[in-house]
Amino acid sequence: MHRGRHAGDPGGRRFRFYRTTTASPQRLVQILLGCVWLADGALQLQPFMFGRGFVTRMLMPTATGNPAPVAASITAMARFLEPHVAAWNALFAATQLAIGAGLLVRRTVRPAIAVSFIWSLAVWWFAEGLGGLLTGTASPLSGAPGAVLLYVLVGLLAWPVREERQGEQWRRGGGGLLGGTGARVAWAGLWVGGAAALLQPANLAGGALRNALLAAKAGQPGWYASLLSGTAHVLGPYGVPLTLALAAEMALVGIGVALGWQAPALLGVATILAILIWVFPEGLGGVLTGQGTDPNTGPLLVLAGLAWYRSCPEPQARRVVAASVATAA
Repeated sequence: MHRGRHAGDPGGRRFRFYRTTTASPQRLVQILLGCVWLADGALQLQPFMFGRGFVTRMLMPTATGNPAPVAASITAMARFLEPHVAAWNALFAATQLAIGAGLLVRRTVRPAIAVSFIWSLAVWWFAEGLGGLLTGTASPLSGAPGAVLLYVLVGLLAWPVREERQGEQWRRGGGGLLGGTGARVAWAGLWVGGAAALLQPANLAGGALRNALLAAKAGQPGWYASLLSGTAHVLGPYGVPLTLALAAEMALVGIGVALGWQAPALLGVATILAILIWVFPEGLGGVLTGQGTDPNTGPLLVLAGLAWYRSCPEPQARRVVAASVATAA
């Protein structure tokens, strides 16, 4: 079943490279990422996406608030796509389905991730308006820094590297293309950046949290819209202190996990925060509205945590993150 001893293991220790039906942690991340891409492709096939509304109601509004050159490029792209939006949308869906299928096959993982980088960056610019990062109103509660940017991060973490197995334990290469240190820096930047975005004046306004929750209910089923409205009513008066508390927690998760401070517990906190953000202010990414193109950042933050734990300095993080992901599922 094994291919031989590790080249650096002259003493005959039990490290071997395995061909096994048991997926390694890295392979698991690749498969889950592929499933998300397949889901995105399926969402792109919704009837709404084949009409002009996809351009006028989803693409063009992302230009608002961006610097003039960025806004002009987004508007120009939207006008270019509009006359033949159905054909272009079919191509968009096919691309995402191909990326997802490629990630499910071991031999095509690398080209699939490479294509996903190009595709994600194009979508981040033209369809997400750079995640709103240049508008002064970007917030992790509304999907900043952009869901597709997280596809790039997870793709970097999931890039195939050789892993070793000792008994039932996998020795983690850590970080994919980023390496262990790069993965920690990326994690810290993601969460600390989210905390900084929450501290912008627009997000510390009294009604910002309430408005984010109410905005998420547009087009949702009645029961879910009622849940979001009720949550907005209860939490609205405490918007500023709750936003400050969330910013502090995100900064702690980013810095603490990257430095190994009680990393298992903080990874669990990160997963819980990601799920709460996804369920409430992100409205499940709008997947229940018939107009959602992806699940937004919540599930990708969970997947990023799962990908990152391979370079976590504490082995217990594996069990904590795995349990958190199972709870989320």
